[in-house]
Amino acid sequence: MITVAAHKVRQFGVEFYQASFSAADIDRLVRFEVLGYASPEAPRTKLPRRPSRINWELLEKRISRGEGAFQRPVIRRKIEDLLQYYRECQDAGNLPAIPGAVIIIAERRLKFTPGGANPSLGLLQIPEDQGILRALDGQHRLLALHAAAQELKAMEVPAVVFDNLDDRQIVELFVTINAKHTRLNPSHLISLAGRRLYADENQALAHDVIRALNETESSPLRGEIRILGVGRGKVSQAPLADEMVELLETVRKIGGEQRARELRDGARRFFLNYFKAIAGTFPQAWAGRKYSIKTGTALRAFMRVSPDVMAASREIKKDPFDAAAIRQAVSPWRERIGDSRFETEGPWRQKLAGGTRGTVETLVRELRDGLRHR
Repeated sequence: MITVAAHKVRQFGVEFYQASFSAADIDRLVRFEVLGYASPEAPRTKLPRRPSRINWELLEKRISRGEGAFQRPVIRRKIEDLLQYYRECQDAGNLPAIPGAVIIIAERRLKFTPGGANPSLGLLQIPEDQGILRALDGQHRLLALHAAAQELKAMEVPAVVFDNLDDRQIVELFVTINAKHTRLNPSHLISLAGRRLYADENQALAHDVIRALNETESSPLRGEIRILGVGRGKVSQAPLADEMVELLETVRKIGGEQRARELRDGARRFFLNYFKAIAGTFPQAWAGRKYSIKTGTALRAFMRVSPDVMAASREIKKDPFDAAAIRQAVSPWRERIGDSRFETEGPWRQKLAGGTRGTVETLVRELRDGLRHR
């Protein structure tokens, strides 16, 4: 058991502790983790790396990845810069390395014992279980400290410790701290919102469908979407999710709860079949490098006309999500629109003169018009 002096603070019914840990305690007790998916990775070109004083192989073994986490992927350069700063502070001896408190979440309730006349001051007991604490704010600072644990193990680190928050409160606190001050990526917010931040079934469905499009082996968009704002794809997750949420709301308003429920139940199947049909309808544009069909603008337009495609599929096979019916429904696009429409240096660039929003709406009109000529 580790015992540290602590100040118990109460705000709006929530209690937390202000305390100080040694770098050695931080190294032993804190678990590092990032939100991650099993997304397909693009082959990386091996480039010579600049020399680093950090053993990244050992450091990354301390970082777990999973859907129960909320932290963003680690930024290596940030850790290297912090480590350099810590060493400069140590050499100069005239500046504190971590003057501000990191925020830590305890995996279970901790025992606090008042130590005198003031019941808010006392001792906080923490079991010596490795990984019992999680970093909510300050993970990069603590990872840099971990990289230099042997030389800085006596350094004290101020911390705020929460031991009574549920998963929802933890994520809400994380987003509140990071959304403004450190410009949390919009795609990261989409993932947290849809999965855990609040109970919005449309956000959650949009997240799940986009993730399926990016990760399903047979998806023509596999690896093309930047989940959490990172990846090799050209398309950001956030605007696609916004488009899909708006689509779900539109279907509910126009078709009622029954039609909206039908779409929610079959959305994953529909969009996988739909984008396979699009890739087959515009094979040259889909596979070519000089086309803009796999951009956020084009994909948003395809999403926006999906109710029209579902209606056409329903007429053909009574099943709006049937792969063959969807292919037949969009087949007129091959002649009415064609691959050349998406040539970046051709019609696509000319249409861009009206701005992104205008371009989405222009393409939507063309796609809807094409569907009428089945």
